[in-house]
Amino acid sequence: MTIVLLIAGLALLVAGGELLVRGASKLALALGISPLVVGLTVVAFGTSSPELAVSVQAVASGNVDIALGNVVGSNLFNVLFILGLSALVVPLVVDAQMIRQEVPVMIGVSLLLYAMAWDRGVTRAEGLLLVALLAAYTVLLIWQSRRETQATRDEYAAEGHVAAAAGSRGGIALQVVLIVSGLVLLVFGSRFLVQAATTIARSVGISELVIGLTIVAAGTSLPEVAASVTAAIRGQRDIAVGNVVGSNTFNILGVLGLSASISDVPLGVAPSMLAFDIPAMLAVAVACLPVFFTGRSIARWEGAVFLGYYAAYTAWLLLASQEHDALVTYSLVMRTVVLPLTALTLLVTFTRAWRAGRDAAA
Repeated sequence: MTIVLLIAGLALLVAGGELLVRGASKLALALGISPLVVGLTVVAFGTSSPELAVSVQAVASGNVDIALGNVVGSNLFNVLFILGLSALVVPLVVDAQMIRQEVPVMIGVSLLLYAMAWDRGVTRAEGLLLVALLAAYTVLLIWQSRRETQATRDEYAAEGHVAAAAGSRGGIALQVVLIVSGLVLLVFGSRFLVQAATTIARSVGISELVIGLTIVAAGTSLPEVAASVTAAIRGQRDIAVGNVVGSNTFNILGVLGLSASISDVPLGVAPSMLAFDIPAMLAVAVACLPVFFTGRSIARWEGAVFLGYYAAYTAWLLLASQEHDALVTYSLVMRTVVLPLTALTLLVTFTRAWRAGRDAAA
């Protein structure tokens, strides 16, 4: 039965991702909203609905570690795995607004989460603040999109980023039906998959925090995988990248905000999460800036690096959960060799791109 749930979940996720991307991309032009903003809002928020459902249910049942682990783990999975996989399929072009505004917003809310977690708890008042910030951010995105000129939207259509959508009520209604159908399939698919994967994980004795950071986070993020990879294949790269960045912002402001808002007591933050997992999430968010800035694209080799780091992070979690003898050596190699080399590579790449841009401007 568990294997059947796994297969059914994957099938529903693939079908849901296809319907969601097709409907959202066509709805963009019909409503005069750019594909980037659709990716940052409709697609990002929609594909993050499994994270919201799982975290709220976990808080209601007292499993706070799963709720927080789901948010932090999903954000790491979104950038390292989803963007990495999408870039391996098709090198991704990054919109200038993403570098100028959306990634700094993602970094800012990640810093805010770190600050809130510093006292080992996220209170209801802090949760309400996060929800209010999400509402303000969404309004800002829609307002900015509506100010775009018709020429900009025509350019999107001419470049093939989105297909023309019928402007009639019937055409819009059809796209809404596709979006809603896709979201329903995504929610049920992720639920089946998480249920099966959690059953398997618990049978081998993995802690709830590690389950939240890995199995649940990856399972609830599979809608983002389906949506972003499908968007990349269909040439709608604004949606592919915007979906990931928007989902990360929504996970912190919306998922964590609503979870903390409904809790009678502050959401406790485990020492290991404060010492390692949240700083890792923040570091990954910061690393997006130099990667996105270099040529305003994510190359295949950068996607491979992202995937490699996600594998390394998962391996560390599993070694730590089992208190394996190799953990000390593994951690030493990561701190003294892998991380410094990566930081140096990013610095050199960023410097070259900055100098090239300065010379071109001169």
